[in-house]
Amino acid sequence: MIILGVALSILLILAIGLVVARKVGGDSTKFLVAGRSLALPLTAAGLMGQAVDTNATLGNTDLTAAAGFWAGASLPIGLAICLVVTGLFFAKPMNRMKLLTLGDFYRRRYGRKVEFGASILMIFAFCILLAGNLVAGGFLFEAFLGTSYSVGVLLIVGVVLLYTLAGGMFSDAYTAFAQMVITVTATFSLLIWVIVQYGITIPEGMGPFDLGQLTSSDQGAVINWATLVALGIGDVVAIDFMQRIFSARSPEIARKACFVGAFGVVLVGVPFALVALSSGAILGDTPVDGPVLFAVLDTAAPAILTILVLSGIVAASCSTVNGALLGTAAVAVRNVVGVRRPDAVMAYDPLLRAVRITMIPVVGVAVLLALRVPQTGILLTLAFDLMLAGLAIPFILGVYWRRSTTAAAAAAILVGITVRMVLFVLSPKIYGVDNTLWYIENDLIGPGFDGWPTFIAAAVSTVVFVVVALLTARGRPAAGADPDWRLPVEDPEPAKRPAALTPDPA
Repeated sequence: MIILGVALSILLILAIGLVVARKVGGDSTKFLVAGRSLALPLTAAGLMGQAVDTNATLGNTDLTAAAGFWAGASLPIGLAICLVVTGLFFAKPMNRMKLLTLGDFYRRRYGRKVEFGASILMIFAFCILLAGNLVAGGFLFEAFLGTSYSVGVLLIVGVVLLYTLAGGMFSDAYTAFAQMVITVTATFSLLIWVIVQYGITIPEGMGPFDLGQLTSSDQGAVINWATLVALGIGDVVAIDFMQRIFSARSPEIARKACFVGAFGVVLVGVPFALVALSSGAILGDTPVDGPVLFAVLDTAAPAILTILVLSGIVAASCSTVNGALLGTAAVAVRNVVGVRRPDAVMAYDPLLRAVRITMIPVVGVAVLLALRVPQTGILLTLAFDLMLAGLAIPFILGVYWRRSTTAAAAAAILVGITVRMVLFVLSPKIYGVDNTLWYIENDLIGPGFDGWPTFIAAAVSTVVFVVVALLTARGRPAAGADPDWRLPVEDPEPAKRPAALTPDPA
């Protein structure tokens, strides 16, 4: 029964994605940014869907059960903060520029070389993000369908890849709306069931009002604040968030969608943390092998609730995976390789075809990471930790500080990411979990240093950017930088294709 229920929800999402794929019509602008036509409900659902992923649900519950409310809830709250910050300061100017990818901003503001370096970093970080969401799918199918973890990862990939290849941003937007309806319904059904059957049981010192989690390093305050900062600021330069902002019908819709999405993220994330705090009362002395939420569902929940919650988790995972996959492939093709939209009659749009083909190796890298590091919340935070260290400062100051220069952006990216990676490989723990990804044994850094690398790398990147900008502000503009970068400039629209020519069949 559980298998059938989850399968039906997956088929519903797949059907929606394939049905709306016809809107693409062989046009890369429609594929990448839905023709910049999305209304408020679809834009907000897309932004919420990118934030409410399995890292912010399963990762949230695992961290909350282990270390307290703020250890887990910092994931969705940090993402909600990012959406608020983006809505206040960046959504309107970014939508007005009519970009196709976030990498386009770095090219127009700083030139081709910075575009290339920034895009490589985005791709690397988002492969980590994709992996984090595939991890949850692997655990889910292993626990409830009897498959291996690896097969579960591949099943999630197969479903998402199918409708994303077909419909791009249109499929993403419409499926995200359905996915968020499922996820919100599942969240409140789960919370109500816990309240009625067990009550909200908060262990001493672990609740939302036990602020030692935010003030005492012994209670994980450094790690919790690092999570909030990495997601709240580092996620401002998220490929998938910006792709939805570019897709909004107007700057005002883009701004409002950020606020609606932020509210929705908190609406889902906080209840999952409250359920996790009560997991001890639900499970008692039952040993937990795997995600805490899966143990609660498997041990105590009625079948219909289990189906609903698992469907919500799968929906959240698919929503984030398809958006991140689309955005990552687009950046790789457009901003690294340099493929552009055609300005003459062609049988197909080369940018559209190239993005579709590139999705395959992007997924391959994410699958390898998911098999190597089977963690949920940690991979999400690490991805945006890297974005914070390298890309956030050149973006934020680039939008609002006129003295920003290409040299400053290049220096901040290079130095910031170098400092963060050095601290990463020397740190035995990353956000409370053993560093099994890449650790060089040393006597310089111990477990108590966990969390501090986030602040150190961001501070270094900021100082380097400001100093270099002040030293080079009087220099000549960088070759390739657009002096009118704030104005909307699109690639030439392709000439209308003759009836005999068909869209790219790929």
